[in-house]
Order: sequence, then C-alpha cells, then structure tokens
Amino acid sequence: MVTIPRLVIAAPASGSGKTTVATGLMAAFAERGLAVSPHKVGPDYIDPGYHSLATGRAGRNLDAYMCGPELVAPLFAHGARGCDLAIVEGVMGLYDGASGEGELASTAHVAKLLQAPVVLVVDASSQSRSVAALVHGFASWDPEVRISGVILNKVGSDRHELLLREALDESGVPVMGVLRRAEQVATPSRHLGLVPVAERRGDAVAAVAAMAAQVRSGCDLDALMALARSAPRTPAASGAWDPVEAVRQAGGGRDADGEGGPRRRRPVVAVAGGPAFTFSYAEHSELLAAAGADVVTFDPLRDETLPEGTRGLVIGGGFPEVYAPELSANEPLRKAVADLAAAGAPLAAECAGLLYLSRSLDGLPMCGVLDADGRMSKRLTLGYREAVALTDSPLAAVGTRLRGHEFHRTVLEPGAGASPAWGMHLPERRVEGFVQQGVHASYLHTHWASAPGVARRFVDRVEV
Repeated sequence: MVTIPRLVIAAPASGSGKTTVATGLMAAFAERGLAVSPHKVGPDYIDPGYHSLATGRAGRNLDAYMCGPELVAPLFAHGARGCDLAIVEGVMGLYDGASGEGELASTAHVAKLLQAPVVLVVDASSQSRSVAALVHGFASWDPEVRISGVILNKVGSDRHELLLREALDESGVPVMGVLRRAEQVATPSRHLGLVPVAERRGDAVAAVAAMAAQVRSGCDLDALMALARSAPRTPAASGAWDPVEAVRQAGGGRDADGEGGPRRRRPVVAVAGGPAFTFSYAEHSELLAAAGADVVTFDPLRDETLPEGTRGLVIGGGFPEVYAPELSANEPLRKAVADLAAAGAPLAAECAGLLYLSRSLDGLPMCGVLDADGRMSKRLTLGYREAVALTDSPLAAVGTRLRGHEFHRTVLEPGAGASPAWGMHLPERRVEGFVQQGVHASYLHTHWASAPGVARRFVDRVEV
C-alpha cells in the first residue's frame, strides 16, 4: 500500500472560503510541478470543475452516503494514483453530514476514513480573540479528527492578523495561512451555486490564477506540504478502486479487451457535455468504457448530430434552463435524440437530461421523448434520497436499491410516467421518473461506482 500525501480543507460553516483555499492550494502546488489530485466531499458537481482547471486532472467526488463509507478510500486511491499530493475540499461545516444520519458523509467522516490531517479555514472577518474558542471547540469535538492547522480568511489588517495570531497561540493549532479580503478571487453564483467552469472558462482561468496567487502569498506551502506528508499509509485495505474489476465483479459485461474470448466491436455510447450538461462523475464514463463501450462526448448546444455510430445515450445534469433557447433551436439534434429513443436504444437521463427529453422547458420545445413539461420554480429541491427501482430499465432491474441526490429548481409535470423509474423513501414516499422502451429518465443523480452493474446492464442493452 502506498502513502499519498493528503490534506482535507474544511471549515466551521459554508461560506468560509473552502473553495477559494482548496482551489488556490491545488493550483499553487501544481505550479510547483507537483501532480495534484483534486477531490470534493459530497455530491457537488461544480467545485470539481474548478479543481480540474487548477490541476489538469479530473475532479473527483468522495460521497460516503451515495457510495458507502467502504468505497471512500478506494475511490480516493484510484483518483490519486501516481500523484504527489491530494487535496480534498470539504462540504458545508466540518461536522455537517447527511440529515438525520449523524456524521455520515460529513467532511469529518471522510477525513477519518482517509486518516487525513485537516486544515480548518476560518472566516475571521467579524472576530478576534473568539477565534481561539471556535478552533478549540472544533479541534476537541471529535478526537479522531486531526485538525492540524488553521488558515484565517478575510483578515482585515495587520492589526487584525496580530490579534488573531495571539489568540490562536493558546489553542495549540498552528496558523498556516492568512488571507486578506480579495474581490478578484470571487466567482459568480446563481440559483444552484457557482457558475460552472464550462460556462465562463476565460474568467474561470483568471479566477483560479488569482486564487493561486492569494494562497501563495498568504499560506506557508512548505508547512502544508509537510503536514500532508505526515499522513499514514492510504487506508484502502482492498487497494484502489478499479472500474474494470468493478464491472467484472458486477457480472461481466461485454469483453472490452479481448481477453477470455474473441474481441467484440465496441458500441458507441454518447455522453452529453458542454456548458448545458456539466454535471457528471468521472467514474461513470470509466465504468461504461470498462463495460465495453466506446464513450464519446458531444455538446448539445453546438453539435447538430449525435456522434457517428451512437447506439446508447447518457445525458447527465446541468443547466438546461439557462440554455433552453439554444437547446430548443438545435432542432436537428433534438430530432436525432427522439429518433434514437423511438428506435429503442438505451437512454439514461438525470435531472437536466430528464428536462431535455421532455416535451417542453419553460414553454420552449425540447426533444419530446417524454409526455411531460418542465418549468423553473422558486423552490430548491435538495437532498439525499433512498430509492428503489419500480420498473425494469436499461439501468436497473425491479427492486434494485440505490442512494442518490436531488438538486434542482425546476418542476416537471407530471413528475412520473405510467412506468415510474423510482420509488423514493426520503424525505417522503413518492414515485418519480419515467421508464419507456429503452429510456430511463429521472431527477435523481446517482453515483455508479456504488452499483457498477448499472453500467454493465446499460452497455449490455446497446446493440452493436
């Protein structure tokens, strides 16, 4: 088992500056020539885009609720393989986890699963000596969580910094960075959080560069690297997660590499990308490839045809409501998607993909695969879900149980078809989604690493 130097960047609460610090550290260490592996606790899709921009590697999620605690360390080791350093950005406050589930899926939980030192980012803008009580409380709450450093954010002046440092001298937790207020590192937000990198790449590059510059000037990078190197051996008893092995253990799939039988032609599975469809987990494409598919990405805002030879289609989450006019205007692609669905090809759609397959979104024509209409809503639907498959589909057999996540400000009417995709158990019992012919469409985001048989089943349904 190898040792991967690693840090978890946490905070007492949301809005403290975790993303700025974590992304800035990733970029600053990458500028030193280190291979940096970026990770994010929880289901968030947007922050990993900034992490990827900072490091040049896929941003990966570590979600103990959706994937189970037992997969956190193996997925971490998979993403960090061959890297010099791994940085894990936390979610919400350090000890905030899945509602009603104790520490499950919290940053503290993941830090313990990884046996990683924690650096606490504290918004110090409205306090001085009280910062010591705050840090002491967080450091002593759970002895298994190793809070090993503090980065003070939004510090107003030299005098303010002095007061904070004097107070923290008594806490026993060293100050490893002090960041002043800096508007240039701010990233714009809207109804679901930060604006994704794919929608503002030029500005995002500049923002990441500003984060790196701020972290370089305000943080002790050598001390942080030494702290990362103090982490013990990576705690993945079974080794790093491997998509090929995961598919094999799930029951086969197509022969992807020719071993054990004659090589088969790999069917093309198209995966939607571009600014309108930015929500996806890297492991999904890896599992599809491991199951024997040739995975090709396309952009529904730009491409008027599906990739040549497409036999299956995956449309993940994103912001179709922001790009509804452009998506609607691309009639040739809408027709191609509808024709593929009518032919019975397997289509898997989550959230944004569900809306794209609907009849209309905010009054604008979409693909018309589903007899349902979507619209923006003032209500944010957010949270983890427990679900059971109610209808056989290209993704799951009846009775399959998965954990997932909802995250949207849209409403689809009706919310379920004659053959619903899922029966939900949290926060209330309800049916949701659509299964018809080869289509599985739902608001529920899932992480296929928790159930690699999903990818195997999907690719097995694809006709070569």
